Amino acid sequence: MFVGPPRDYWGVSSAAFDRVRAAFDALAAHADEPTELWTTGQRRDQLTRIEALARMLPGLAHELINQLAADATGEELGGSLSHALANWLRITRHEGARRIHEAADLGPRRALTGEPLAPRLQATAAAQQRGSIGGEHVQVIRGFFAHLPCFIDEPTRADAERKLAEVASQYRPDELKRFAAHLDLILNPDGNFSDADRARRRAITVGPQGLDGMSRLTGWLTPELRAGWDAVLAKWAAPGMCNPADETPTVTGAPAQQVIDADTRSSAQRQHDALGAMIRSALMSGELGSHHGVPVSIIITAALADLQNATGTAHTGGGSVLPMRDVIRMAAHAHHYLLLFDDAQRCELYRGRDTRLATTEQRLVLHATDRGCSHPGCDVPGYLCEVHHVDEWTAHGGPTNIDNLTFACGPHHRLLTPGGWKTRKHAGGTTQWIPPPDTDHGQPRTNTYHHPEKHLHPENT
Repeated sequence: MFVGPPRDYWGVSSAAFDRVRAAFDALAAHADEPTELWTTGQRRDQLTRIEALARMLPGLAHELINQLAADATGEELGGSLSHALANWLRITRHEGARRIHEAADLGPRRALTGEPLAPRLQATAAAQQRGSIGGEHVQVIRGFFAHLPCFIDEPTRADAERKLAEVASQYRPDELKRFAAHLDLILNPDGNFSDADRARRRAITVGPQGLDGMSRLTGWLTPELRAGWDAVLAKWAAPGMCNPADETPTVTGAPAQQVIDADTRSSAQRQHDALGAMIRSALMSGELGSHHGVPVSIIITAALADLQNATGTAHTGGGSVLPMRDVIRMAAHAHHYLLLFDDAQRCELYRGRDTRLATTEQRLVLHATDRGCSHPGCDVPGYLCEVHHVDEWTAHGGPTNIDNLTFACGPHHRLLTPGGWKTRKHAGGTTQWIPPPDTDHGQPRTNTYHHPEKHLHPENT
């Protein structure tokens, strides 16, 4: 259970913040004073002071974030700390996670026995508190240590951090980055990295969809994965292979010479198409089994009118959006499981007390109605969600009927305990989440993340 600081602490902090806010308000009130007569030097000095203030502000949050990470419970936060920060501060969960990791490096800490500890990056934290360095400087320094090999001893790391903070306080982030690269060569001249170093860096990240529906792919491959990647691409990314422009793309054997000659794709485009062929082959193999009660497949939800008119977009169980023409093209070589529901009859969607587990049909309906976790602000898509009985199966005898089911991701599902969070169905069919009585989260709320169209009609939320 999170225990806050003494009462007088809040009084001092509140008064200090009130004075800071009053000072900012005073600055804003004088913002309309004419600055046309200022000299270049005066404008430079004023911008420098504004930048220093902006750089100091993040440091004020580090200690509070570390305290929350150490003391606050999931019930109090309504989920993970990154989720809570995202909702409280109206930032993305990615930004919330970044602030948590940054606070762990730059904020004051406490040992398990309670004694205070200095920040991990002590010199960098001090420079930030002075307003000497900004977020880009911090990113370079933290990135330097994220890639430093494990065999570098602690005194050498501490000395390197002091040097980096000193340079950061005097130069731009791009200049600091060049110095960091030079320092890395000094500390690791042979470029030695252990298996632990490589395992620590391995990652593949798919960015959010852009306005055109495209997603950016970034990451680092281990030597083993790179070796396998090269072997597969040598075959499937060769000219003429896996070409979606061909009426019948070649995926086995060798393509005919005329097919190779007609292939105008770049090497990068061929690799993209080869990756698509790998995924399609895995999905069609029948060897992936099931996931959360549904065979591993691409689940697409679309309005029947859009499908008939070949217009609009559809939603996938992974939270992405597909143009209808892509849906139709994919359906041409798929094993269909078509489920239409409108004024649903009491069939597989209404199982009562016959079974506790949701049926495949019910899960597919939830992909269409919830699209993802129904907890307020949660962005976890339907593929990664579990099915929750709004009226609990065991405690309240809740039936396994579609109007008593909702999607919940694992962490939020675990919040639904006696005395903890509760759920109930809203009149419009959406799920409301009710916080515990001893927390201050406001009124019960629903999740509109997966349904941005509801902001146009807030009466339906």
